[in-house]
Amino acid sequence: MGRRGIKEYRAAEALLLIAADRDHRPLVCPSCSTPSIDRSPKRNEEPAGRVTLTCRTCSRTASYLVRASMSSPEEPRHG
Repeated sequence: MGRRGIKEYRAAEALLLIAADRDHRPLVCPSCSTPSIDRSPKRNEEPAGRVTLTCRTCSRTASYLVRASMSSPEEPRHG
């Protein structure tokens, strides 16, 4: 059990799941191997900053903050 009695993934499992989500790959629970992951907000919705991934089978969760889009950094000005 993690904080507040919530079942959380171990760090390595959470990182695998978050990487798959960021790459828009199918989500499979790294703990129980089922493809029953709920994502909040849904992928087609604009995230409000935090994404939560929850397995419907084992109830483990992982949360992460959405990265800011890396469009193109400004070039340093020389002069």
